Amino acid sequence: MKVAVIGLGQMGGNMARTLASAGLQVTGLDPIEASRKQLEADGIAVVAPDAPLPQADVYLLSLPSSAQVETVVLQTPNLLRHAPAGSVVMDASTSDPASTKVMAQKVLQAGLQWLDAPVSGGPAGAANGTLGMLLGGDAATITRVQPVLNALASKTTHVGGPGSGHVVKLANNFLCATNLVAVAQAVAMASHAGVEPQDCLAGINSGSGRSAVSEVNFPKWVLSNTFDSGFTMGLMRKDLRLAADAAKAVGLDPDMVDMVSSIWQANTDTLADASDFNQIVTQFLSGSRSGEAST
Repeated sequence: MKVAVIGLGQMGGNMARTLASAGLQVTGLDPIEASRKQLEADGIAVVAPDAPLPQADVYLLSLPSSAQVETVVLQTPNLLRHAPAGSVVMDASTSDPASTKVMAQKVLQAGLQWLDAPVSGGPAGAANGTLGMLLGGDAATITRVQPVLNALASKTTHVGGPGSGHVVKLANNFLCATNLVAVAQAVAMASHAGVEPQDCLAGINSGSGRSAVSEVNFPKWVLSNTFDSGFTMGLMRKDLRLAADAAKAVGLDPDMVDMVSSIWQANTDTLADASDFNQIVTQFLSGSRSGEAST
């Protein structure tokens, strides 16, 4: 199977390497020369922006936002015009579901296939093939790209038709964002009452309040003071804006999403978009008894 990976950042570059290691024929595309050279140094073919679109069975997009996805599909490299008939456009970005539905319709009308496949697991998961993937599209398309899924993911979940994967991804990221600030507040409360953060987390993780944030994020990136998950404040801020838009689009009251989003949108002067997203907890843990959990 031939796979063209469009977008060679931390996620896309690592996915390209993992696919190549699994024996798939991979070509990388990115407008940034440094990103292309890094992949080429690993023995993987790359294509410059002004070169003809490589012919592939699957075009895997790993891009910052829907705006870039729309550009790739409609303008440069213009998949609608240049991708072979029947090839699959697979969007692993965290995209706006409204845009995804429009792009999917255009792709299908052009005789191509569509699959939204947003991922979780970060750069490490992309590098070792242990991503989680939420799939939105036809079951037949999922079967078609199974070699790609087998190489990249340890778990895939088909959640519905085109756009569904991106809706569920936004729902997941909203919960993750909510849990980060909630667990930080809970740990701060216990810490000020004289309980060590690690002991508080041990108690939470033995009860009904536990979550991936308390079980993974806090031990791995917060208490260790490493903050190097590979996912940024800017990306989470973008995802929360999209989650609020998605809630409004279906007529739901967005108050809860807006409340959480307002916490994340604040303090851009002290928490830049480039900061690790787990650093949101420092807004709550400053002055706590744990030196490890504050900056």
